[in-house]
Amino acid sequence: MVFGKKKTAAQKEAEAEKEAKFWQGDWVCKDCGYIYNKNECAGFYFEEQGAGFRCPQCSGPRRRYAKKVGDVVGTTLDGGDAPILIFSFVGVIGTIIFGIWAVDNL
Repeated sequence: MVFGKKKTAAQKEAEAEKEAKFWQGDWVCKDCGYIYNKNECAGFYFEEQGAGFRCPQCSGPRRRYAKKVGDVVGTTLDGGDAPILIFSFVGVIGTIIFGIWAVDNL
């Protein structure tokens, strides 16, 4: 016995259009290797998950996920860790410059 209503042609077409917008391959957590499964995550595609999404296995942030193509894992949607590393480097340089200035002028 089948439960629920059958989808109309319009609903099937809308679902196919939505599916075409998103990556059809796997998303993999680079920290623990967890492969994202939309059925385990309330039926959302990975791209629909908000910034607060965490890996269900290791609690790693969303930015630690990458697209998997064959046996190769690529980069994430938001650039990975590059922005964090750049701003950290700039912060360290700024702190050193301020320290040198403070020693000379105070």
